Amino acid sequence: MDKLLIRGGRPLHGDVAISGAKNAALPELCACLLTAEPVTLTNVPKLQDVATMLKLIRNMGVSAERSDEGVVVLDASTLTNPEAPYELVKTMRASVLALGPLLARFGHAKVSLPGGCAIGSRPVDQHIKGLTAMGAEIVVEHGYMIAKLPEGWTRLKGARIATDMVTVTGTENFLMAACLADGETILENAAQEPEIPDLAEMLIKMGAKIEGHGTSRIRIQGVDKLHGCEHQVVADRIETGTFLCAVAATGGDVLLRHGRAEHLEAVVEKLRDAGATVTAVDGGIRVQSQGRLKSQSFRTTEYPGFPTDMQAQFMALNCISHGTAKVIETIFENRFMHVNEMVRLGANIQIDGKVSVVEGVEKLSGATVMATDLRASASLVIAGLVADGDTLIERIYHLDRGYDQMEAKLRGLGADIERIK
Repeated sequence: MDKLLIRGGRPLHGDVAISGAKNAALPELCACLLTAEPVTLTNVPKLQDVATMLKLIRNMGVSAERSDEGVVVLDASTLTNPEAPYELVKTMRASVLALGPLLARFGHAKVSLPGGCAIGSRPVDQHIKGLTAMGAEIVVEHGYMIAKLPEGWTRLKGARIATDMVTVTGTENFLMAACLADGETILENAAQEPEIPDLAEMLIKMGAKIEGHGTSRIRIQGVDKLHGCEHQVVADRIETGTFLCAVAATGGDVLLRHGRAEHLEAVVEKLRDAGATVTAVDGGIRVQSQGRLKSQSFRTTEYPGFPTDMQAQFMALNCISHGTAKVIETIFENRFMHVNEMVRLGANIQIDGKVSVVEGVEKLSGATVMATDLRASASLVIAGLVADGDTLIERIYHLDRGYDQMEAKLRGLGADIERIK
């Protein structure tokens, strides 16, 4: 397995292009299943999860051509096998996003229960509850969700869906399924992450009738069919936030091209409170930092609050900041697995259930550490960038699932980082 070797202590300078968002690209690849006409996506990131999703939909019979420039052309007119097998989706929880589109267009689907990072349970019961409200008959057996329309039905029926919790993939699944349903669907307690309105805008280009996307109440009027479109994937706010934390920790001055500050207001506010200078500029975000910053306490919550996907990266910054910070994780129960690895680098962190107390130290020292999940990988990279000596990060296949050429981008900013095959 590949490893990353980082020789820390270098500030970051220059500019870097933020890639398209993984969490927008994956549902938008599934949205192509809703139409028999070609769909073109641009700004698609080069990630392992994207490659897995392309492999999955090709296995269904979809034509998917990808260029080196991040353009993917999809044609689902040839789809013959509405199934997402375990072998192809065991490493990626986003496989559940195929369920709604397949059921809406073909009237039946068989989708494996999803895999992904080991950061806590990700129940699919909300997906099943919502699609059942639209008339679907769904059973779970032998590790698969098997869904079909009732006898004599040709389409799902519009419904009011109020989930018990805010669920991003659930909102996306219902949004896609409702586009081809008979009548009106109203999504209450809908997720508001920027990837949701980006998906909705793509669906509108395909002929869908959607209102309220980006709020907690989305209204969809079903149509008979959708057509093809061209759509650009929105910039990745979590990659943006990761680079913001990296520059804040190491010091330096970096322009994040395509980054959007309005998608990261909670993180930007904490960085400014810590002492970094973060400025929204034309076409991106500029971040400047020097010296030790001030520790910041925060609590993860649904958008527009502080994102759980930025918790580990900001904790790495807190590890070398002045003072003590309390970090409360409310989204996933196992999302402090990076803490033990941070401690190996010299961090002072105590865990009590959902709370981590981080007492800043003057410096970290390089060591061999192991990535446990996607965002933990990024936090260890940030810690390695500021640590004295060499840091070797093992199991970076997690990193490749969500970051497009991260070490190359950091090297371009002056970091001493290399991939060891």
